[in-house]
Amino acid sequence: MVGNAMPSLQIDMGETVTTARLHAGRGFENDLRRMALRFRSSVQRSPSTMDVDIDDLLTNLVALVSWPAPESVVWEPRLATLAADSAADAQTVARRLEPGNTGDSEVKPEEIPDLLGPNWIGELTGFQRRDIAKLLSLRHGANFSVPGAGKTRVGLAVFEALRHAGKVQRLLLVGPKSCYEAWHEENQRCLADPLRMEIFSRPSDPTADALILNYERLDGAVNELGAWLADRPSMLLLDEAHRMKLGAEGTYGAACLALGPRARHRLILTGTPAPNGVKDLENLFSFVWPGHGRQKVIQAVAGGDLVEASRTLKPLFSRTTKTELRLPPVTTAIRPLAMPALHQEIYEALLGRFSGRISDAGDDLQAMGKIVVYMLMAATSPALLSVGTTRYEPLMYQVPPLSVPDGAPLSALMRDLPSYEMSPKYQEALAIVAANASQGRKTLVWSTFIRSLNTLREVLREFNPAIVHGGTEDRDAEIRRFRNDPGCAVLLSNPATLGEGISLHHECHDAVYVDRDFAAGRFLQSLDRIHRLGLAPDAETRITVLASEGTIDEIVEQRLSDKLNFMGRILDDPAVQRLADLEEEPAIGAGLDNRDLQALMGHLRVHVA
Repeated sequence: MVGNAMPSLQIDMGETVTTARLHAGRGFENDLRRMALRFRSSVQRSPSTMDVDIDDLLTNLVALVSWPAPESVVWEPRLATLAADSAADAQTVARRLEPGNTGDSEVKPEEIPDLLGPNWIGELTGFQRRDIAKLLSLRHGANFSVPGAGKTRVGLAVFEALRHAGKVQRLLLVGPKSCYEAWHEENQRCLADPLRMEIFSRPSDPTADALILNYERLDGAVNELGAWLADRPSMLLLDEAHRMKLGAEGTYGAACLALGPRARHRLILTGTPAPNGVKDLENLFSFVWPGHGRQKVIQAVAGGDLVEASRTLKPLFSRTTKTELRLPPVTTAIRPLAMPALHQEIYEALLGRFSGRISDAGDDLQAMGKIVVYMLMAATSPALLSVGTTRYEPLMYQVPPLSVPDGAPLSALMRDLPSYEMSPKYQEALAIVAANASQGRKTLVWSTFIRSLNTLREVLREFNPAIVHGGTEDRDAEIRRFRNDPGCAVLLSNPATLGEGISLHHECHDAVYVDRDFAAGRFLQSLDRIHRLGLAPDAETRITVLASEGTIDEIVEQRLSDKLNFMGRILDDPAVQRLADLEEEPAIGAGLDNRDLQALMGHLRVHVA
């Protein structure tokens, strides 16, 4: 701005940390109105005042080039810094993706010990040093290493190196609650003088070196956290960053995108960056590199050649593959199970009802989602759909099968099904757990539904099961019991609760999926609870997926196969692609006859009574 002339345009922070406010000087109102058309989020407050999302402003800085009096544009200092950083980031991305870029300015893995400084005492593998070096070569970055590769330690090391260099002072960690334990443990193990790491609460601790909170709490704390990030040079790290894969269209994504520009450094960690396709990848990169990240992903995958897209985008992320972990191999198999006659009859009747509802649902994704849930339940046991005393009341089986009354209504058949037929999935799970227990092996059994988990707890009662789901009062106690109690041979859980952040590979090498949904990322995450870094070289890891023939289970299998194949190709990871084609193997549960089941159920009834 020249002399004391009034600014033609003043750019200030808005009423929230997510917005900027643009004030046009007298005579420039029409110029402001025309410029507003260049921003998708613009809101005209008055002829001379406009609000715009900060992310939108930073993405479209080129729109300001057309301002008729650029020499008299005044920026609020914090916004000026954000704009300068955004322009520098755009240049960094362009330079990194240039064909023939040799990466001469990159940090070398052998330099990492010196860059971390004397406070770092944690051990690092060769691939962890390589990933840290690559992430330090970027201002912002993404670590897409497979679950179990030690991304927590890598993320902490990147922060410590930046702190040692005086580039950042604070760390804001966002992740699922299940990751809290890992961050606290790594903080103690890797730093001689650990960070003062606090769980976020109000008022936030101004002396904390690191704040940690879960995604669910983000939306109501954006303003406060934005101020915390801006107060001192900070790093914002998203753990299990696929939680914000919906981007601006989701609550978590919108909050993360709002906070991103306030951080001096941004880093995301996830082993499943694109569980549903290209859009997920776009949204993750738009957080790391606002505006430019999304554009580069779109350009990279526009031709449909995912292998080429992976090569193009590789300079922007680090990844350790399963092969690089040098883990003993995992055996993965699917066991198709034939449904008993009555089970089949009820399933087909329900399918007829659901078909009509699907036609009525149209584009209503919420209604469609409910129907999918019902079908997944029915593929395990239609009785799960019947109304019990409570929503989560376990099914009480009575065997041997009884004769079915003629003309019984569908609702009665669903309610009384356990009296007539044992679910083949529960029967197979019982056989697998029993066989493993006889060899001294513990088993992790996954099921999506709480009522199914409660039923399995009764079916598997003689194996003293631990159980963890969203309603479990003390999940840590249950996990400790599974880990430490020799009499506890089975842990029952669902991937939504235990699919991330928990390591069970020292205690358990067998997992059984009673059912699966369409969430490819959650499936991959859950697989790695028992197959991850630190596994004994001679460990034999076995994964078994149960699927009812002729049901939605087969559709889930195909869709997960497609998604895993896509993810493996975009990340150039054959191990993920191999999971897309599970080998079939015969069931063993059919070896249990009615007398076996009758003896088991009698045993259960004695203990339940």
